[in-house]
Amino acid sequence: MPKSENISVIWQKCVLHADMDAFFASVEELDDPTLRGRPVLVGGEGGRGVVAAANYEARNFGCHSAMPMALAMAKCPHAAVRAPRFDRYSEISQQFLNILRDQSPLVEPISVDEAFVDVTGSQLLLGSGPTIARAIRARVYDELKLTVSVGVATSKFVAKIASDLRKPNGLTIISSEQTRGILAPLAISKMWGVGPKTLPKFINAGIHTFGDLQNLSEDQARARLGESGAQWRQFALGIDEREVVTEHDAKSVGQEETFERNIGDMNVLRSILQEQCDRVSLRLRACDGLAKCVTLKVRLANFDTFSRQKKLNPFTDSSKTIWQAADALLAAWRRESALPLRLIGMSVERVDRAGAQVQPELFPDAAAEVQRKLDSITDAVARKYGPEALHRGAARAGSRRNKRDATNDGPRPEAG
Repeated sequence: MPKSENISVIWQKCVLHADMDAFFASVEELDDPTLRGRPVLVGGEGGRGVVAAANYEARNFGCHSAMPMALAMAKCPHAAVRAPRFDRYSEISQQFLNILRDQSPLVEPISVDEAFVDVTGSQLLLGSGPTIARAIRARVYDELKLTVSVGVATSKFVAKIASDLRKPNGLTIISSEQTRGILAPLAISKMWGVGPKTLPKFINAGIHTFGDLQNLSEDQARARLGESGAQWRQFALGIDEREVVTEHDAKSVGQEETFERNIGDMNVLRSILQEQCDRVSLRLRACDGLAKCVTLKVRLANFDTFSRQKKLNPFTDSSKTIWQAADALLAAWRRESALPLRLIGMSVERVDRAGAQVQPELFPDAAAEVQRKLDSITDAVARKYGPEALHRGAARAGSRRNKRDATNDGPRPEAG
């Protein structure tokens, strides 16, 4: 079994995964104590409503996120239903991230309620990885009155697995010596990145547990799962060399928003997308980066997700240029589909300005110089008043939305 006791030794490499428990529903219980002990569903009501979160009492009845609300209510008719309050969740999320950043500057948020923390360099000052994990859990409870499950391991992948093993309000410690044995009996569906679309591929290949994949050679894994088989086998063995990536070091910078109600109006979608481009461009300039590629992401009401990509030449940090590329991608998508969207997002692939091979302009464009001055003014406004000052009118008038910054260290496997 994974260790749950404190260990005093300093780990050569130590990564934590901190995951707030039933976050949206827990915040609703925090703000309305009469909900405690009752099944709670957060999401849209009505025939097309979807469950955004279910607390553990509701999960006991078979309710879970992404389930149609009508089905969840059929399973648990006495559940309390609350509409999402994304601004409130974002407020709590920032407080949660601040607690993590007090333990280490190396914090990588992967959603509004979870993040990786590399505490390798913090141990001499703050104690071993498990000690730091305990401190995080105590502060989250004392300051936010919420619980968080934390996994402690030597890699991001294993830490993510560990945090899920003792939910809710758990601490799971998996040392390097324990890793293979603890992972072996786990169902392959527990592997981070294996979702409903990819699970049948593993089952059809005769791979039902981590151990099944561990016992294959690299060539056998490739033969059964394709070229990605070797990487999946590495994960099954607990081998993950990816570093915790802070926003400054990220290879991509982006933002996405999930709507409470599906949106089909192109004017509203374009305004929201332009606001996202403004914010991403601001963050890009703040870390002295340039965009080499723009990616558009859209999600339909049935959760089907699509993306389009456009390379930029020359590389740029111009808000206008990045917006024009994203807008063109959205227009191309709309020519193919008139379906309303549940989510829209964009990101840029980032390169350091210092290391970028950028050809100097022989004849500088006057319009480009004007845009650079406008961007400088935008940056100054954001520094003084915060990024919220950059709201655009049509986007502000749209539906309340769940905004999430997306900072990645490269392509991620399918989310489960």
